[in-house]
Amino acid sequence: MKKIINNADEFVSESVEGLVLSYPGTYKFSNDTNKVLTRTNKALSKVGLVSGGGSGHLPLFTGYIGEGLLDSCAIGNVFASPSVEEISSAIKEANSGKGVLCIYGNYGGDVMNFDMASEMLEMEDIKVESIVVADDVASASIEEKEKRRGVTGMLYVFKIAGAMAETGADFDEVKRVAHKTNENIRTMGIALTPTILPQAGKPTFEIGDDEMEIGMGIHGEPGIRRGKLKSADEITQELSEKIFDDINLSSGDEISVLINSLGATPHEELFITANKFDKILKEKGIINKKSYVGRYATSMEMAGMSITVLKLDNELEKLLLDQANCPFWF
Repeated sequence: MKKIINNADEFVSESVEGLVLSYPGTYKFSNDTNKVLTRTNKALSKVGLVSGGGSGHLPLFTGYIGEGLLDSCAIGNVFASPSVEEISSAIKEANSGKGVLCIYGNYGGDVMNFDMASEMLEMEDIKVESIVVADDVASASIEEKEKRRGVTGMLYVFKIAGAMAETGADFDEVKRVAHKTNENIRTMGIALTPTILPQAGKPTFEIGDDEMEIGMGIHGEPGIRRGKLKSADEITQELSEKIFDDINLSSGDEISVLINSLGATPHEELFITANKFDKILKEKGIINKKSYVGRYATSMEMAGMSITVLKLDNELEKLLLDQANCPFWF
């Protein structure tokens, strides 16, 4: 294992402390724990937005705190859910009296702990509800969409719900657009190499130098197919077909696309993917209103990438393009 770390047991705490020190105008620690971050300049009266999840995915979760995005985030250990106490602290930090909406991925530990924290705080008269993101096409069929994992599409829910919350909209309106976004996102990914957890010191799975795995999850969950590595155009075509088979899009429809590196895959390779994806869209007559290309949701040093499509209407497009401010959103 080659990593630029000190002590594996301090990996999360030292990295989060460095994040706060690097961007003090955006992030600060909760008064209760160093496993919760919140906005440095809190909004005084708005629906609060909270997320949380395991470390190892930056900038996913913690990175997207800021104006027009999240208000606070609970931080778990690497690939591990934050605790009920940490989630409760994050919800309290985000609460300004107008309710708190929690947005997180569909993973068993996260769902259980967010549910428990929400129930506890409702007894303190804090209104708390959740949007459980489930955009990973590979992880379950459309008939069992509620079983799908939440991956990179979560960013779109953060952004659009965050934009609506900044307008001063009430709780039901913020939850409505978050749900609408969640229903209109699809993600498909590919892994080329494993990741190495600092405390384990060994790869999370094995894959041949000439192999790829279609549909692998961001924690190394099994995908839907493993085979010989193909060209960028062939990979993009396969991922795109899986997405378009799952979402109702017709010629003239508008989308946003997010092409994401899982960690080690460089921008140059992502832009090759973007080039092919644009050609596919033009063949279908689908209009891309906004592209995002880069590292948005990672899995440590895993090589691979994902494509996320958000089907837009006028409301979602406006909210997507509204101003947001954090170091990781461009």
